[in-house]
Amino acid sequence: MALAAQGFGRGRPGTVTSRQVQQVVDRISQLQIDSVNVAVRAHYMPLFARLGPYDRALLDRAAGRAPRRLFEYWGHAASLIDVGLQPALRFRMDGQRRAEPWPAIQAIRAEHPGLEQQVLDFVAANGPVTSRQIEHPEDRKRAPWWNWSQAKHMLEWLFATGELTAASRNSQFERCYDLPERVLPAAVVAAPTPDRAESARILVRHAAAALGIATDRCLADYFRLSLATAQAAIAELVEAGELIETPVRGWARRSYLWHQARLPRRLQVDALVSPFDSLVFERSRLADLFGVDYRIEIYTPAAKRRYGYYVYLFVMDETIAARVDLKADRAAGALLVQASWLEPGAPEAETAARLAGTLHSMADWLELGEVVIRPVGTLAPALTRAAPG
Repeated sequence: MALAAQGFGRGRPGTVTSRQVQQVVDRISQLQIDSVNVAVRAHYMPLFARLGPYDRALLDRAAGRAPRRLFEYWGHAASLIDVGLQPALRFRMDGQRRAEPWPAIQAIRAEHPGLEQQVLDFVAANGPVTSRQIEHPEDRKRAPWWNWSQAKHMLEWLFATGELTAASRNSQFERCYDLPERVLPAAVVAAPTPDRAESARILVRHAAAALGIATDRCLADYFRLSLATAQAAIAELVEAGELIETPVRGWARRSYLWHQARLPRRLQVDALVSPFDSLVFERSRLADLFGVDYRIEIYTPAAKRRYGYYVYLFVMDETIAARVDLKADRAAGALLVQASWLEPGAPEAETAARLAGTLHSMADWLELGEVVIRPVGTLAPALTRAAPG
């Protein structure tokens, strides 16, 4: 049920069009963004996991050209979010405006009282612009993108408060800031702003549809609502019949079934899932569903990593059968399997054969000529034998 709600097991279209992309967006609501590009950027991967190879320009157009189907803001984290949810996220923007400004913003306002308006005026006149293209007249040093200048701090503040939005990301993955009315569809800009309670109901409703079956913590986590806010919305959706309290054996917390959740008799899935896929947002839920302990080890020293630097899970039918540490060696034209691990109880030969096929499909999608399997991990020997060529 959880996999079906996330759009797995629906069959792969022969040619992926914008319609199939929109169907995935409708189902999961957001694609988390991450700056790490060791194999492929995180927001591209959920569509590949659910649809198979597709033209990444379809997603770029949906997020970066009018009429936009996605906009960038803080959902579960920094994410490309269904643009129809923008009104429901205005409470978060308003909350930033009402809250005490970040210390950096307080300091900038004290030192340069006019900078905030200068930045808005510059974007209005020149947008979309990156932080490199805007600077305070008294500071002509152009800082590298990881060094937040005063203008960068102000741009990020205005983005958080909703006074600016991201028109796109450039080739260096920098936000290109612009005015919301020039980026968002006119109907979205004109849509009334729901109150905080209705916003929470909208977001919990979308989370429930995307998860199928979930605890209150999972429903809160999907859009990073406070637990109290989510619980109030859950109670109202239970009363309306949209959520059905449904106990799940082995789960300690109360769980809720989305009233339209589908329970397939079986699923056929071969999918590589990145650490930022919405299927694995809530790690305790992943453990409850699949018995898998999954941690990001990017910031763990190499000698202390258990599975690897950037590890994908391999979903095979209704199980997580393996995990692989992947890297795209673009200079060599190869998808490197730096380590591969069989999950307990998974059938080795079948897992290796199906994973090998999926890895080659991913390599083709990324325009890499070969898959190179390194002899690291419990699945590496079988995967090497199964790999074609």
